[in-house]
Amino acid sequence: QVQLVESGGGLVQPGGSLRLSCVASGFTFSSYAMSWHRQAPGKERDLVARVTRGGGGTNYADSVKGRFTISRDNAKNTVYLQMNSLKPEDTAAYYCKADSGFNGLVYWGQGTQVTVSS
Repeated sequence: QVQLVESGGGLVQPGGSLRLSCVASGFTFSSYAMSWHRQAPGKERDLVARVTRGGGGTNYADSVKGRFTISRDNAKNTVYLQMNSLKPEDTAAYYCKADSGFNGLVYWGQGTQVTVSS
């Protein structure tokens, strides 16, 4: 049974930091590229950051470059999103995604809410 379980969301003041985690099970984690996406109410789900299978390659949305860092630990089947200098516009539900890169096989987590407000 495939599972992606996100955690680490919450309420934080502008300028603060949060670290999101996504623990995977039920598939070969190291064979999948991993990414974080976010969706604010009434908006589309957008890519935030992506990391390659081995962790050596990353890319980021322009809006988070220099503030967010994606990383993964294949020994722990976990992908992380370190979020610094948070802004109110970062408020959204954050989802992790596993992408096999083959035949459109992807898995999604259930999401974790991040709210940036004073």
